[in-house]
Amino acid sequence: MSNSSDKLIIFDTTLRDGEQSPGASMTKDEKIRIARALEKLRVDVIEAGFPIASQGDFEAVKAVAEAIQESTVCGLARTLKADIDRAGEAIKSANSGRIHTFIATSPMHMERKLRMTPDQVLEQAIGAVKQARRYTDNVEFSAEDAGRSELDFLCRIIEAVIDAGARTINIPDTVGYNLPEQFGETIRLLHERIPNADKAIFSVHCHNDLGLAVANSLSAVLNGARQVECTINGLGERAGNASLEEVVMAVRTRADVFGCETDLDTTQIVNCSRLVANITGFPVQPNKAIVGVNAFAHESGIHQDGVLKHRETYEIMRAEDVGWHANRMVLGKHSGRNAFRSRLESLGIHFDSEDALNQAFIRFKNLADKKHEIFDEDLQALMTETGQYDHNERVHLVAMRVVSETGKTPQANVTIKIDGVAHHIQAQGDGPVDAAYRAIESLVQSGADLKLYSVNNITSGTDSQGEVTVRLEKAGRLVNGQGADTDIVVASAKAYINGCNKLFDSTSKTHPQNAMI
Repeated sequence: MSNSSDKLIIFDTTLRDGEQSPGASMTKDEKIRIARALEKLRVDVIEAGFPIASQGDFEAVKAVAEAIQESTVCGLARTLKADIDRAGEAIKSANSGRIHTFIATSPMHMERKLRMTPDQVLEQAIGAVKQARRYTDNVEFSAEDAGRSELDFLCRIIEAVIDAGARTINIPDTVGYNLPEQFGETIRLLHERIPNADKAIFSVHCHNDLGLAVANSLSAVLNGARQVECTINGLGERAGNASLEEVVMAVRTRADVFGCETDLDTTQIVNCSRLVANITGFPVQPNKAIVGVNAFAHESGIHQDGVLKHRETYEIMRAEDVGWHANRMVLGKHSGRNAFRSRLESLGIHFDSEDALNQAFIRFKNLADKKHEIFDEDLQALMTETGQYDHNERVHLVAMRVVSETGKTPQANVTIKIDGVAHHIQAQGDGPVDAAYRAIESLVQSGADLKLYSVNNITSGTDSQGEVTVRLEKAGRLVNGQGADTDIVVASAKAYINGCNKLFDSTSKTHPQNAMI
């Protein structure tokens, strides 16, 4: 491990801020899967959620705290007693826990949103940090909308919360308003003007509204910040957060400029990226830096010639260093359970019981009968789908027959089980998927609006599995449904039914964007 002055702490907030993307709400089990992948990536801090937001969010943070051993698990809290008590309870079982408390400090937020004076904000911030210290010595304070806050007040409140016991100070560009030179200068001035600045690690949390989240974060690092808050694939509300993979690989590739390093195992980056994309239903654009499928592709003849002669002519990183490799899984329908289990464990996927392993193995065998080659991406999708088949789910797809012919109206015959009772219906639609959805909806009567229908191929080739994501909304509640199959219409039906089951699940948590309203 590097010296503290040279160490850049990576604080991942995929499970909290990333989840605030509309439709990206994750179940407790999905959060645990991602948290384990982040731990394998050796992320320093995992912000697991906002415990006060809902009972589901509290239980998810608590479950992550119990499952993770190496990374610090963090819970977010406003500067309110109820929030901090809830966060403290959620992280109580963590091997290493942190409470992250925040309050807005910009004139606009204090006046228009909080309706508080600066002195009131200061007093509440100090009280919150002192209260959080009753649960843990690892307390982080965030000045929300610091990017539009007055420097004098920032200095005043930060000095006070450090005296109160905060050991990490986060400076967020909450609305993505800052420019790199400006934001870096703010970090430099805070270090210079705050007398006790040496007693805390300065952190940054940048949003991407102007496409500058990574640039602003890196500028802050150049000016003394030693923690960056970021997400896998840049996931997050509005235009997203700073992308973890881009920040980490920029610091690593340009070590000559940054003079610091992370402890991350960068070979796990691609695996984490695929997992998050699979669970949230937010695909990665092909030309996305580091993790896009074209990130290391060369089509130009000049580029190909250069790379063949000397890789560094057109590649500043090795694809292998971020986890790109030949990921073909040499398993088929004759492979055994131990080989199957071993491959999944290498991807960071573990089973809580033999029954869970058996269920996943059966689905793997079924897929192997349809598809000649099985890839890691297929396995990630398989595990997401396996996790959907729960005894608590009310609706299950039994059989489906769809007829689509040129010049004729498509027709779907669907059999589903609702609360264990089989129902059959026939419906017509504008296309095979529309016909299937009309049939399913006429039986389940969810009353939901379909806000998103997205199809992506999991791997290449005509035998690739299609992965379908739907977003359903009902009474202000958003859920994602997912399904995968080599038959895209079947995958579509699975996704719709999965979304309906989430709507019917009264124990599932409210989406973070709606929970605090």
